[in-house]
Amino acid sequence: MELVVPVPASDDRWVLEEESMPETPLHQRIIGLLVMVLSAWITRSGRDAMAGSNIALRWDRSKPSTGVDPDVYLVEPAPPKGEAEKSLCLWKEGHHAPRVAIEVVSAETADKDYHDGPARYAASGVRELWVFDPLRLGPADGGGPWALQVWRRVKGRQFVRVHAGEASAFSRELGAWVVATDEGTRLRIADDAAGAKLWPTADEAERRAREAAEAVASEERRAREAAEQEVARLRAELKQARAKRAPRRS
Repeated sequence: MELVVPVPASDDRWVLEEESMPETPLHQRIIGLLVMVLSAWITRSGRDAMAGSNIALRWDRSKPSTGVDPDVYLVEPAPPKGEAEKSLCLWKEGHHAPRVAIEVVSAETADKDYHDGPARYAASGVRELWVFDPLRLGPADGGGPWALQVWRRVKGRQFVRVHAGEASAFSRELGAWVVATDEGTRLRIADDAAGAKLWPTADEAERRAREAAEAVASEERRAREAAEQEVARLRAELKQARAKRAPRRS
């Protein structure tokens, strides 16, 4: 049976709240890339950890609506339900605050990410917070805006900003460097401050392995061809030498 849906010009039920406005493609791609990089690292290192985006992080059982929803998070160990978890409620068994939380600044969240966000993350127990502002949308007060801020928990409960400026910055939690790539529009993780040794996504790692295997195969092929050419040359020389030694018939 054919189903026909009426198409009115508008409907009050479709009004979107400010909080539900979608992010830009740039914002989504920055987040997606970071999640892929962290997920690949978890797999490579065999860790009991989980990386994702926009999970509800709550820490006060008496105020379950109070919390923060990080754009990107790395939690270790992973919660009991793994990727099926909708929230991290720190009063629940097996739920832990993320080791790293990342906020990507947008026009709608700039003031919160710069001012209110660090205090929320300090209260949540997150060990390290990165605030990435690729378009410098943050407020100018206090010397900003900055491409990257890194906040770190020290001495138990103190939350200290240890970096504010251009990327790169060292992440003590990951033992690696946070660097900006693609003309400052992407945030990556690397083994060096210059970003020459980027942590790969799963697809990038697979491509590197394939290229390395192809390079080895190509080198082996060149060596085999060179050996075959050398054998052919020696055979030709031997044939010529035998021809010169052969007695001539009168």
